[in-house]
Amino acid sequence: MSQVRAKISGVQGYVPDYVLTNKELESIVETTDEWITSRTGIKERRILKGEDKGTSVIGIEAVKGLLQKTNTDPADIELLICATTTPDMPFPATANIIANSVGAVNSFSYDIQAACSGFIYALITASQFIETGKYKKVIVVGADKMSSIIDYTDRTTCIIFGDGGGAVLLEPSEDGTGIMDSMLRSDGSGEEFLHMKAGGSRRPATQETIAAREHYVFQEGSAVFKFAVTNMADISFKIMEKNNLTGDDIAWLVPHQANKRIIDATSKRMGIGDQKVMLNIHKYGNTTSGTIPLCLWDYEDKLNKGDNLILAAFGGGFTWGSVYLKWAYDSN
Repeated sequence: MSQVRAKISGVQGYVPDYVLTNKELESIVETTDEWITSRTGIKERRILKGEDKGTSVIGIEAVKGLLQKTNTDPADIELLICATTTPDMPFPATANIIANSVGAVNSFSYDIQAACSGFIYALITASQFIETGKYKKVIVVGADKMSSIIDYTDRTTCIIFGDGGGAVLLEPSEDGTGIMDSMLRSDGSGEEFLHMKAGGSRRPATQETIAAREHYVFQEGSAVFKFAVTNMADISFKIMEKNNLTGDDIAWLVPHQANKRIIDATSKRMGIGDQKVMLNIHKYGNTTSGTIPLCLWDYEDKLNKGDNLILAAFGGGFTWGSVYLKWAYDSN
């Protein structure tokens, strides 16, 4: 009997219409297009504007498109997991809001929060339900409205982040395609270098926390950069080594889009040339949980059944990990 694996049988992304360019940021904070581009690789990012529009808007649009694209009845979805750092509200879960809005009436749903590693954490969590035979159709969403927690007077963070996300449909596979292996890690000592000081149960919102601008992302860039370069690159290499893969065996590296220099270090460590690296940071920036599904969506027409993909991410916490999968369908 063939081993049952979880395969990605469809992917769909969504980004808001508003484009925030480096040129516009020059009028908001003391920075330049050249400074941003040379340090991050980012040229522009998307921003979700409008009253009462949260991360669920991004997830709903992505899931609606996914259901239509894969000709899937929303009533057939049994589980929906949303990876997000910017939920619409503390409760209910953003996944609940998405499931209700798309008509996934027979599913249960919940959120996963692992910062920029959220999507691969959610992907591996969801895959267990498929591999055990518990469910046949599971949706994983990775989406964030990072503009809601970014201080646009802080040039160290406001240049990096954008809004957007995507969703994938997971189904059983017995033809050798699907998720083959994963390695996920975390180190809570990274809290001091990348966090949001207030807004949680430790420091609920007060006039003082708001005045001190503590409800925005805080990042100690150099420490995060060093840790990300080392760990994202190392774990990607380790999963290849564990599965007896070389750079020649990999069709695509799908890296979290945090910084082009981190992506370059990862591909170099893996022995993979630039032509095999999915890259869209220049037009979306860092959408946190949304970067990997957005990459898969952007590059879907270049993927072929049986292609070996390595997904890699690093996020606040610290969290990081890598996933090895064989693409399950011809997309072109």
